[in-house]
Amino acid sequence: MSVQDRFSVLGRKALVTGASRGIGIELCRVLSEAGADIVAVARDESGLAEARAAVEANGRVCLTLPADLGQPDAPERVGREALAAWGTIDILVNNAGVSFPKLLVDQTIAEWDLIQAVNLRAPWLLARTLAPAMIAQKRGKIVNVSSQTSSVALTEHGAYAASKNGLNGLTKVMTAEWAPFNIQANAVCPTVTMTPMATQVWGDPAKLGPMVAKIPAGRVAQPVEVCDVVLFLCATASDMINGQEIFVDGGYTAL
Repeated sequence: MSVQDRFSVLGRKALVTGASRGIGIELCRVLSEAGADIVAVARDESGLAEARAAVEANGRVCLTLPADLGQPDAPERVGREALAAWGTIDILVNNAGVSFPKLLVDQTIAEWDLIQAVNLRAPWLLARTLAPAMIAQKRGKIVNVSSQTSSVALTEHGAYAASKNGLNGLTKVMTAEWAPFNIQANAVCPTVTMTPMATQVWGDPAKLGPMVAKIPAGRVAQPVEVCDVVLFLCATASDMINGQEIFVDGGYTAL
């Protein structure tokens, strides 16, 4: 197999959650440029239209499925609709995430529950729905977009960190149960990445500055830098990488 083939996802079917903005829409763009057809899932239908346009500009097919993944029945419905439309999904990228930055003593139960539902329960339910088809074809890729906060404590991110720690653990159990069927599951853990959600939290230079000072690279990440790592994990070149937490953090966690 050539280098081009090993790093390609040509003809693969990829489902991407949180696809309407930020890392999600960039994932749709990058994966489709590398040859994948995309099922784009998000709440924002106008953002989904933008994702579809990005995919189609690369000559690939895009199916958009509006869904609120915080609702208990939504992930399984999305998975079933994707399978009904395309028969199988080769790649699942669990990217959708929410955060309500607050101190632990101020976080509400409703906020806590929604963060766990979107960031942790939905990836499990989607993977549970799509895995049987991957097992049947003896091939599949699952990439869970986690966070640097899964490893390093960050104030005002207790609920978010708990969800991402859980997602990393879930990734490892996916590996233990599904690796025998040639399914690779990995977690990508970015540092602060300049997306609309991140801008809401880190837009104040007085808050962002101390964080950047802890990053040896001296800057935050751009969405495409996270997406390129996801692309590698979706290609056959990474078939021997399984159950890993891969940090895209400019060296933050090395210190």
